[in-house]
Amino acid sequence: MTTQYLANTHLTPAILNALADGELRAAQLDAAQLHLATCPQCTSAALAQTMLKTATAKAGHRYTVPEHLQSRLLHQIRQEPAQSSPRSVSKSAYSFGLGAFSAWTAAVATLLICVGVLFIQHTAQRASTASNEYAALSTEAVDQHIATLAADAPPQVLSSDRHTVKPWFQGKLPFSFNLPENLPPDTTLAGANLTYFHNQPAALLLYSIGRHRVSVFVRQRTGAEASPEPLTEHAGFHVTGFTTTELDVVAVSDVDPARLTSLANLIEQVQAK
Repeated sequence: MTTQYLANTHLTPAILNALADGELRAAQLDAAQLHLATCPQCTSAALAQTMLKTATAKAGHRYTVPEHLQSRLLHQIRQEPAQSSPRSVSKSAYSFGLGAFSAWTAAVATLLICVGVLFIQHTAQRASTASNEYAALSTEAVDQHIATLAADAPPQVLSSDRHTVKPWFQGKLPFSFNLPENLPPDTTLAGANLTYFHNQPAALLLYSIGRHRVSVFVRQRTGAEASPEPLTEHAGFHVTGFTTTELDVVAVSDVDPARLTSLANLIEQVQAK
């Protein structure tokens, strides 16, 4: 690979951008893939670039009064009694007061209906937005898991010792987390990578359950985005996770769902320590 592809022995930003956009020529692509196979730092950078380019912004929806309610309001306004004429003076004060009270009651009832409908719309749209955000979260987790499997590169920190893996992230992430000590006999911590998940720096913990690979993403909780949900499925992979006051954790694998959930539960339990 010539120097036009490298900057300080790493892929240049231009090459990483072209790689994420699929714009490299065949020779350039072969050279880049050859470098990525031996450089975890560039692999992580290429993955982050790809994830950033596929991230989509969510736009809020404006809440408007439904057309049928607008029609009812206009109809109510038109039904208001006309301004009193000389003939209407002869009507009793009781009838006048009763009519005014009825009109006021109808107006309040209509207002309450509008507020209720808007509240229901708002709740439904919030639920829909949260569902869409979690779908995007699951998609990104699966995409990164597949990319990690395809790269088949050694982890940036290669160790099964939690006392080695956890300290490796100090100074690299603005948060900390705990790792379980007692894993099932066929479950092993293989190492970890520094990555970006949903546009945030995150820890990518790599586990093995039997012959199945597991990716566990740990990011700092912002409270502004969708939280991981109970077990779901995406593109043939199982996705699960949990939330603490400080962390969002998402786990992905094609292992039996119960085994994946069990590992996520073990990781969740030690976060309280």
